Amino acid sequence: MSSLPDDPVDRAIHEDEPMQSNEEEEEVGDATMADGVGVTDSSEEGEDDEEEEKRIREGFIVDEDEEVEDEDEEEERRRRRKRRKRRHRRREEEEDALEEDDLELLEENTGTSFRNRRLTRLRRGREDGSPPASSSSRRKQVVESSEDDLDDDEDLPQVQDIQRIWDDERAGRGQEDEEDMDDFIDYEDEEEAGGLDEQEREERRRERKKLERQRRRAMGSIPELSGIDAGAWEAIHDVFGDGHEYDWALVGDNEVEPDEEAQKPEMKYQDVFEPSEIRARMLTEDDDLIRVQDIPERMQLATSSFSQSSTLSFHQNLTESDIDDAAAWVTSRLSARKTRDFFSDNGPYYSYREALVLAVTNALRFLFVQEFEVPYIWTHKRDYISYFNPQEMRTRIELISLAELWRIQALGQKYRSLLERRNSLFAAYSRLNVEDDYFEQTLKPKIDTVEMVADSTEWLTMKYKSRKQDAFDVHFHDDEEIADRKRKAPSRVSAYEIAKRSVVSKLAEGYGIRPHEVVQNFISLDRPNFVEDQELNPTAFAEQFVNPDSLVPQTPAELLRRARMIFATELGKDPLLRQTIRDFFKVEAQISVQPTERGINKIDEHHPYFNFKYLHHKPISQMLDSAQFLHIIAAESEHLVNVSIYLTNEAKGRFERLLNDAFTSDSYSDIAKAWNEERSRVVQEALDQHLIPVGMKWCREWLREEVEDALAVHCGNKLRERIDVAPFAPADSQPGYSPSVLAISWGKGDPQKDAITMVMLDDMGRLREHVKIDNLVDQDYKDEFIDLLKRRRPDVIVVGGFSMATTKLSARVKEVVSGKPAEGDPATPDWRPPQNEQSFEYSFARIYQHSKRATEEFSTLSPIAKYCVGLARYAQNPLNEYAALGADITAISFEDEDQHLIPKEKLLIALERVLVDVTNKVGVDINRAVTDSYYQHLLPLVCGLGPRKAHALVRKIASLGGNLVNRDQFIKAGLLTTKIFLNAAGFLRISQDPDVKPAKNRHADDDGPDPLDDTRVHPEDYELARKMATDALELDEEDIHGEHPSRVVTLIMKDNDNERKLNELNLDEFAVNMFEANEDRKRHTLNVIREELLKPFAEQRGPFPELQPWEVLTMLSGETPRTLRTGLIISVLIVRIEITDTVITRLDSGIEGIITPDYLSAQGNVKPKNMFKKGQAVQAVVVEVHLDLPMDHFQVTLSTRSIDLTQGDGLFRRVKRDDYWNTQQYERDLEMQARKKRAETDRARRVIKHPNFHNFNASQAENFLEKQQRGDVVIRPSSKGVDHLAITWKVEDKLYQHIDVTEINTPSGPILAVDDKHQYADLDELIVNHVQAIARKVEELMAHEKFKHGPEDELHLSLKNFVAANPAKSAYGFTLNRRKPGHFNLCFLANKNSTVQTWPVRVTPESYCLFEAPVAGVPELCDAFKVRCVTRV
Repeated sequence: MSSLPDDPVDRAIHEDEPMQSNEEEEEVGDATMADGVGVTDSSEEGEDDEEEEKRIREGFIVDEDEEVEDEDEEEERRRRRKRRKRRHRRREEEEDALEEDDLELLEENTGTSFRNRRLTRLRRGREDGSPPASSSSRRKQVVESSEDDLDDDEDLPQVQDIQRIWDDERAGRGQEDEEDMDDFIDYEDEEEAGGLDEQEREERRRERKKLERQRRRAMGSIPELSGIDAGAWEAIHDVFGDGHEYDWALVGDNEVEPDEEAQKPEMKYQDVFEPSEIRARMLTEDDDLIRVQDIPERMQLATSSFSQSSTLSFHQNLTESDIDDAAAWVTSRLSARKTRDFFSDNGPYYSYREALVLAVTNALRFLFVQEFEVPYIWTHKRDYISYFNPQEMRTRIELISLAELWRIQALGQKYRSLLERRNSLFAAYSRLNVEDDYFEQTLKPKIDTVEMVADSTEWLTMKYKSRKQDAFDVHFHDDEEIADRKRKAPSRVSAYEIAKRSVVSKLAEGYGIRPHEVVQNFISLDRPNFVEDQELNPTAFAEQFVNPDSLVPQTPAELLRRARMIFATELGKDPLLRQTIRDFFKVEAQISVQPTERGINKIDEHHPYFNFKYLHHKPISQMLDSAQFLHIIAAESEHLVNVSIYLTNEAKGRFERLLNDAFTSDSYSDIAKAWNEERSRVVQEALDQHLIPVGMKWCREWLREEVEDALAVHCGNKLRERIDVAPFAPADSQPGYSPSVLAISWGKGDPQKDAITMVMLDDMGRLREHVKIDNLVDQDYKDEFIDLLKRRRPDVIVVGGFSMATTKLSARVKEVVSGKPAEGDPATPDWRPPQNEQSFEYSFARIYQHSKRATEEFSTLSPIAKYCVGLARYAQNPLNEYAALGADITAISFEDEDQHLIPKEKLLIALERVLVDVTNKVGVDINRAVTDSYYQHLLPLVCGLGPRKAHALVRKIASLGGNLVNRDQFIKAGLLTTKIFLNAAGFLRISQDPDVKPAKNRHADDDGPDPLDDTRVHPEDYELARKMATDALELDEEDIHGEHPSRVVTLIMKDNDNERKLNELNLDEFAVNMFEANEDRKRHTLNVIREELLKPFAEQRGPFPELQPWEVLTMLSGETPRTLRTGLIISVLIVRIEITDTVITRLDSGIEGIITPDYLSAQGNVKPKNMFKKGQAVQAVVVEVHLDLPMDHFQVTLSTRSIDLTQGDGLFRRVKRDDYWNTQQYERDLEMQARKKRAETDRARRVIKHPNFHNFNASQAENFLEKQQRGDVVIRPSSKGVDHLAITWKVEDKLYQHIDVTEINTPSGPILAVDDKHQYADLDELIVNHVQAIARKVEELMAHEKFKHGPEDELHLSLKNFVAANPAKSAYGFTLNRRKPGHFNLCFLANKNSTVQTWPVRVTPESYCLFEAPVAGVPELCDAFKVRCVTRV
């Protein structure tokens, strides 16, 4: 037990003990004697006295000459300190002393007298104290403190208190001796009590006696002080003091309050660990909230629970009043097939459309009101999302599939977000205190997308901007609360606002109809609003609004232009019209791709982007089924192509005509025609400036989202194919049986480096043996391998590796396994080799091999052994292995070419849904999950749980003993809350011990096992299961009266004829009766119960798939059908030449190749020895690929005939063009490239005698300078003609400046001119006085403290961070201008509310130019910037 001193002085003394002065050493010695620790040697007294006293007094210096003068003052101060200390200690002891009743109770229980002891309650000290003092070996029982006492930080114990508790040296002494010794004690400051009465004086005397007894106790417990009498001890005390002589120097004149330490805040783990580590361990406040809330964990998260950055969602759930609207919204967006089949007049399920809407309604209610997860609904509430008609029980129609149920959840989340934003919009509108009929009657009922909410907010802001600005502050659930703030006036006012506030707004009213009325005409079948014709033509009408006094001349045409702008803006910002154009784009839009100049050169016929390089007029409806659009976006981000989404002229004209029809007048007069022309211009401007850009932007994002979602679902389906399979099991085993597995790998297959590693896992996944052998050729190693097989008897042998040498290992293993065992083996007379041998590998095993999880689980195993563990685990349970990957599952390739285009969070969500589906389909044994850390990875995927709730559940069960008997304990023991129990109960199985007989008496064992707990039957359906079992056994209630409720379940499960008896039950009639009685829909549930009574938790997954030959070849070599297509030319190495003139080769990937005599040469009768040598690399054409997996034989037939090689393989390697191909543009670009190539060939190469001259082009010059120093120069020919030279010099890594130099012939000789100001006589002068001068200027500025390396965005971020930390300051910095090498950008940030401004800085040989204003040096440049900045402000 440890204690920390409560006095900061005591702590300081303990910490600084090695450097104490002589007086301080006396103090420590006295203190340690009181504590019973030991005596401090005082032989070092007098050393460094001045220095140590200076340190102790914290700057108060005492010289030797002043010591005599200050001695009296110091003595008086020490006495004051001593008196203050005694008063403080007396107060503490009076407060801490045990009551008389407590002492009596101690004596009664321990048989020990505590009358003369100072027993105090034990209190917790702080973590920074010294270690506890040594105590006697003969300890007696003491009073244990309560938790309340331990939590009381205000009472920190003295060091002496701990010693008094444990000290029992006084037990051997008599109390009379102590009383006698007290009579001889004389107190030096007795005169201090002169003003006290007799009672107070006696009380003080008793207190001094107690202090003296403490000293004697300490003396008796220290061997070094034994034999010292009271007088000697008193002399020691007089000389050395009581250990507190320098308290005054350490604590100052102001006394430290006793509770000062108690005010120190309690240390929390947030104060110790990094926030990132706290988040990784899920210990944040949000994590605690997720754990305790009675809501499924995945429903509380805004992202996947696998995500490292998963955040808490603050969405409000839907209410019953929202469900009907939500169902209609979700049903219309469920899928195109659902809309076609159920809502088209000729759809096959048109008559069931109401049933579909009802099913969606029920699904949304379960998800967002009752908070049930998808697996629970699919398993236990499927009758509510399927067609159910008591009159048509034989009609089975799946209204909603499992994938569509997940889709409903995703759409429901979107609708919930839409509802929140829509309610915020309506609240903002109500704050305006206006009545807008168009908004309330037309817009409000049709706001059904997030885009329309944003459009409506923008429309209201535009229309009612003059009203209170705060009305438009729309806040959502995830917005941070902002305190009252001063609103900054807008720095820019749009042209629309200026025109709207002018007289032009009156002119705009002359169109005879308002913008929203035009929209009403457009979206209605009839035209509810009519146009009022003007009596004057537009020009004459506009002349009425001309202001003759205006400083700026105004013309009617200019006023009409501004009026058109007002009307077009209001028309283009109408939410309904914007939604219409979005819907129009969704159907009619097309996409085209145009390569950039860089893309023309880089994207050749073999480039992956060649497929869409000249994509032309492709409808976007045809881009939803592939990842092509994501590749197009990736190419655009690489600046290789430009993408355009647009409406065709015909579609745009059709939309424009419809809008014109809603806007124009029906009159035929000349004035009406003139106004209609003006209105047509308004429509054209609204389309071009507003509607078309909105449609293009939305269509791009919508298409990207749709393709990403579809691709993520596709990857999820690929994962389902891999994990929705039963463990690999022998042919004679039961489905779902977990085999014992022997995993074997040769690594890379190098005989000199790699040993054959074998790992044996039993059927529970536990590592049983790890063996390494050199080969399977030597008989000794074969015998060791056979001995391992005999001892462990694996059900399955798995072979994996990283090279083609694995095929040899597989063949050796098959050879050994298929051999007969030695006769007369007494140890295993009935042993037979396993008949199941598999060769496979998945990337998960490679990931596991190098993962932190593998290191923690098997730290002593080699990497290859860990790889074997991954292989074996996959064979035993693919689901468990993928679940254990967590967020690393995205590293597994499900779609080789496209998966990297999916955002990681979106991919994680799709993959997690599949894992959740399959895990709940299989079920999780909760007791095994508590004890098996590997199997425990499945628990977070159980319906209702997640990483946080699963971890908390395991800890709670472990605290109860680690084993559950029945599902009732989840509720009775408080392990799960109500909703979590309802979600998870049916998927958490509690395996039953077959040796334990079930209780017969209903009340004999309420907490005993229940056979239904080992089934998929939900506890809410237990009574149905018992009723079915009773009816199947034809028992009456009297027959089961008084027995355990599930006794009949046990009987039917063990009945040999149970299948017949259960099949004889009329479940349809039973379901109808339940519906008529309580409107319960249980038809599917009854089927589930029947299956579970027959085979509890039966295996529902498909068999383990066999690997195909190409999958094995890809695993071992990396080759695919694409890389080994017939006709491709590849490089091979000659290995040997057979006697039959067959040449054996090896591909770069390790695959064996063969060249038969027929494919050696077109001439025939050519000896291969005359053509090839061993070790020679040759080019060959792929003829055929031979794959024989059972024989582990993979071979490629090749041809080296010249007729095959001269044809080339361009035709086979060429990327296929898209069907929508712009052939004309492609041919024009080809011709242009050919002309450039011919021009470069025809152009004579110049030769200049200069060491820096090279015949390079720009890219070659940059490649040459890449490894050179900054400032190095290359002189090269110029593409501008023979009278030009180009000089390239290195500014920075990957940054080069190209300078064009013109050669001018003058009478006095040639001149090299860079510009009018900089002209030189020769190249050396140009390099020294121009290029190197600029380079020095660049170096000077880059060496300045304000220069920031890296891209400009990093400088922006640095400025923002600085201003955020220093709000009262501005910041600026320099960075290289990447677009103009050799120049700089000066970026500055005036304040935290402004944006970063960028000014160009040009570098010349003699100066820096800020806005063409030259300055000599960097300091002058900074000054010029500051002056200009202040002037601008």
